[in-house]
Amino acid sequence: MRLMTLVLVVVCALAAAGVGSAATKLRLSAAANGALKYNKKTLTAKAGRVTILMRNPSPLPHDIAIKGRGKKAKGKIVAKGGTSKIAITLKKGRYTFYCSVPGHAAAGMKGVLIVR
Repeated sequence: MRLMTLVLVVVCALAAAGVGSAATKLRLSAAANGALKYNKKTLTAKAGRVTILMRNPSPLPHDIAIKGRGKKAKGKIVAKGGTSKIAITLKKGRYTFYCSVPGHAAAGMKGVLIVR
């Protein structure tokens, strides 16, 4: 009975903190023509574990990174044909996803991730 009560308390605490048990897998791509942009400006995910896979068909190297609300993660910089990946647990809110290669985010290679 005590174990059941403890489990219930932990589940309620996680729910109140905005951390769900749902996992979301998102995909996006760098522009194939070499432009410094992704194919999406906005992504949406459920609170909990979020994985973003970024395919790079561009002749330039790119990656996927995320920051906001005290969180930060960065995938591997990949050449043409590669895939950069991040996996992070996020609470509800707005985050920025971007390419961390110097100058790419400043040129517009970024977007907003909305976690609900």
